[in-house]
Amino acid sequence: MGRVVVEVMPKPEILDPQGKAVVGALPRLGFTQFTSVRQGKRFELEVEGDVTPEVLAAAQEAAVTLLSNPVIEDVVRVADVAADAAATTVEGAA
Repeated sequence: MGRVVVEVMPKPEILDPQGKAVVGALPRLGFTQFTSVRQGKRFELEVEGDVTPEVLAAAQEAAVTLLSNPVIEDVVRVADVAADAAATTVEGAA
């Protein structure tokens, strides 16, 4: 079974009150190196079998037509979760 991740973010010109709240809280918790935060959405789509280029193309189409609001959001990433996991390691992450 494969999984595709779709990430959607607000367009740059759209206000992001959740991001503003997070960026305001970070320094109070000792995280002073971050100057901006944008909060988006992440979807994980499961498929039978492997993630193929055709599956990724269908996920991209679903992202544009259903998972995002094209007036205020951009689809910023559509990727195979297994390929991302193999390429990304964060020490201490569970």
